[in-house]
Amino acid sequence: MARLTLDTLLQILRECAGEEEGVDLGGDILDTPFVELGYDSLALLQATGRIERDFGVALPDDVVAEAETPALLLGLVNGAEAVPVAA
Repeated sequence: MARLTLDTLLQILRECAGEEEGVDLGGDILDTPFVELGYDSLALLQATGRIERDFGVALPDDVVAEAETPALLLGLVNGAEAVPVAA
């Protein structure tokens, strides 16, 4: 399975929900809450669906809801919390 990078995560978020004016996504944002980056729970739900499909993982909704920053979401997708989707 390929690893999800910050650049890929940001690309997915932009494609799913756009980009809020005045928010710099080019800086050190790993520990910045998604809300401060302009992404609400609906945007994250759409992005999570895309990540599950593209990366072949199943992420429990309750666990994803607790991933409030890019660093936490990347850890879930790339770590032990991600459960491979049955083929």
